[in-house]
Amino acid sequence: MPHLFSPLKIKSIELKNRIVVSPMCQYSSTDGFADNWHLVHLGTMAVGGAGLIITEATAVSPEGRISFADLGIWKDEHIAKLKEITTFIEAQGAVAGVQLSHAGRKASHAEPWNGGKQIQPDEENGWQAYGPSALAFSRSETAPVELDKAGIQKIITDFKDAAARALAAGFKVVELHGAHGYLINEFLSTHSNKRTDDYGGSFENRIRFLLEVIEAVQTVWPADYPLFVRITATEWTEGAWTITDSIALAKVLKDKGVDLIDCSTGGNVAGAQIPLKPGYQVEFAEAVKKQAAIPTGAVGLITEAKQADEIIQTGQADLVFLARELLRDPHFPLRAAHQLGHQVKWPVQYERAKW
Repeated sequence: MPHLFSPLKIKSIELKNRIVVSPMCQYSSTDGFADNWHLVHLGTMAVGGAGLIITEATAVSPEGRISFADLGIWKDEHIAKLKEITTFIEAQGAVAGVQLSHAGRKASHAEPWNGGKQIQPDEENGWQAYGPSALAFSRSETAPVELDKAGIQKIITDFKDAAARALAAGFKVVELHGAHGYLINEFLSTHSNKRTDDYGGSFENRIRFLLEVIEAVQTVWPADYPLFVRITATEWTEGAWTITDSIALAKVLKDKGVDLIDCSTGGNVAGAQIPLKPGYQVEFAEAVKKQAAIPTGAVGLITEAKQADEIIQTGQADLVFLARELLRDPHFPLRAAHQLGHQVKWPVQYERAKW
């Protein structure tokens, strides 16, 4: 059996293979609600054979959205459609996961196909963005309002309440979005966090917000269900967050009960030079896995079956997160199994097309 198609059990949840649908923003919601686009988008990935399907960044509060069209889970009314989606995913033999997110200073933007520019609070579809410090992401943007401690505690509660709704909606895996320049990442990095209180300065203080979010989530999330954290393993900028920081963080997160580190990079430093190439982020997943002794997920320009299989076979990561390749071919897992000489179960409706 190819390593890519070996099952993986994390706590009480077993994944049928090592292929994960990475969170991919769709910017297709109204007031945070999932609709038939999300059902078909995520459902197609499940039909295509992925083991774990993770929603796009799902906002824990309205002001935590990247754009006004983001998916949300900040009110109970969001649960019903999400439950319909998770039920369909599970019927295909896959596991449903949700990525809980707060955009921080990168909130209140237009959809990317409409320019993606920051929308001001007094403009239509805009609102006030908040961050750990009053520092704008780029020179062309307005600085967020620095969060006070009451604001921090509200967001921690928002994450907890969102996790409870995720459970009610049928999700079996929660991933906390601590990457790509969004709020958790902003607290972690000295590039975006200039606070002088308990949430800034030292490494221990800068990771405090994430640890408090984790502790709050764990009060409502079952102990036998997996909890992942996505991180920016490096900011590709001298003097900012590095792989050394990520390894140190991963060791702490392991002790706090986190089950897997999803290793992405970049997103918090405007203009950072990122050396894009196939599998360019895999080395960071490998470093965290080996030096922090915690399972990891690899993501980033992974497009070939053999490439994905080798990542698992060589022990560089435990899961392979695919994004754009699954947009191009939602049935990549079925094709990958064929290319690797492995027989997998197809949906009976599709068996006539089986190689």
